[in-house]
Amino acid sequence: MTTQRADAPKRTEDPVLAGYRQSIDNIDAALVFMLAERFKITQKVGEYKAQAELPPADPGREERQVARLRALAQSADLDPEFSEKFLRFIIDEVIHHHERIRDEV
Repeated sequence: MTTQRADAPKRTEDPVLAGYRQSIDNIDAALVFMLAERFKITQKVGEYKAQAELPPADPGREERQVARLRALAQSADLDPEFSEKFLRFIIDEVIHHHERIRDEV
């Protein structure tokens, strides 16, 4: 965070920039809530897999999901490489949760 010097003149916030930032803040909040919902469901999946003695990871499913998300990203003009990295991060975290659930059963 940048601090302003005591003797520096106060700036009024640019209303255009403030509007963009408000939109970004709203999107960030939506992303957090969507991720929370996603992890609530993957928690249930992990519990089911543990009870059914299924492996925490499903490489075939992961591969299909990555391909699907890359295609969606491309159609949305989002860098498919970025979308794959983002999904891989989420998948790795889910697998970690599933392993922890399995080890607790």
